[in-house]
Amino acid sequence: MLNESFVCWNCGKEILPHPEGSARNHCPFCLYSKHVDDNSPGDRLSTCYGMMIPVWIDHKKNKGDMILHACQKCGKEILNKVAPDDDFLGFIRQRNKHMWDAF
Repeated sequence: MLNESFVCWNCGKEILPHPEGSARNHCPFCLYSKHVDDNSPGDRLSTCYGMMIPVWIDHKKNKGDMILHACQKCGKEILNKVAPDDDFLGFIRQRNKHMWDAF
């Protein structure tokens, strides 16, 4: 499992390694990801490299809050655990605003 820094392909910010040593796979600011993992978190075995957009939220009893990412290139969907430094509340506010704007 790799916990490495990277530059976000969506917002351009430099992202530091996950604060708790897990495999960082999405930007804590815009929550976008890059399709780099294939079968398990941190394996970095995907050859797709498409942009993964945060599309939904979920909550799992044993893992807590989760972000559902969908690959813009191949369509694969992956649930990712929310990291302690993620702007998760900002994402929820943005989703709610878009939902209310539809009415």
